[in-house]
Amino acid sequence: MSNLLRTLWAYRGFVFGSVKREFQAKYLNSLLGAGWAVLNPLAMIIVYTVIFSQVMQSRLPGVSNSFGYSIFLCAGVLTWGLFSEVVARATSVFLEHANLIKKLNFPRICLPAIVLSTALLNFAIIFGLFTAFLLLTGNFPGWVFFTLIPVFATIVLLATGLGVTFGVLNVFFRDVGQFVGVFLQFWFWFTPIVYPLAILPDWARKWVLLNPMTWLIGACQGVLVVGDSPDWLGLAPVLIAALVLCGIALMIFRKRVGEMVDEL
Repeated sequence: MSNLLRTLWAYRGFVFGSVKREFQAKYLNSLLGAGWAVLNPLAMIIVYTVIFSQVMQSRLPGVSNSFGYSIFLCAGVLTWGLFSEVVARATSVFLEHANLIKKLNFPRICLPAIVLSTALLNFAIIFGLFTAFLLLTGNFPGWVFFTLIPVFATIVLLATGLGVTFGVLNVFFRDVGQFVGVFLQFWFWFTPIVYPLAILPDWARKWVLLNPMTWLIGACQGVLVVGDSPDWLGLAPVLIAALVLCGIALMIFRKRVGEMVDEL
């Protein structure tokens, strides 16, 4: 692990340069340029707030705040967005950069690091806007907000472990990329993002609680909607699972990285 970190540090210029080029290319030839990075999530927050809080008058059970459901929905969708972006992009990153891998000699682990850095930059912009919304509407939860940091770290570990594993397998078995797209759609609805866990019948709740994202997104929603601290005891097995997945991903990556060029 220390060798891996030293390698990434030595190639930090390549990683950050690639993230910068990717960000610039995304908004190349657009009139507003990087302004779209702000406008898109801002539009989503406004739509969710106006539609669900004012038009549909949606309310969460046991929450009197008129913005409760909007905050619940934004917290879930934004957090899921970070997770799904890392998993989906890491799954295809080696195939997308096949020409680069074949022509240049560089540590291949830089590619997942670029994916992760880009996703974190996007999430920082979006979540920063959402935090500004919470402050402006008087719904900022206070110091408990900072307990989200280890929760986000666990989400990143889980997503990286899954994404790198799928990414390596996708080089050798191309069906993996298609499978992950479908799998993420089912996983989204299997996670209490647009509906509260409490409305599920007992038999369904038992299954949904086996989903690690239920605990992670539930922790974010609990902090942001009602100011509750995360359930650390419930999150501990999720953190262990995420670390084990990262270990498996690293093992598979090291074992197969030498064969990638032949397969691409």
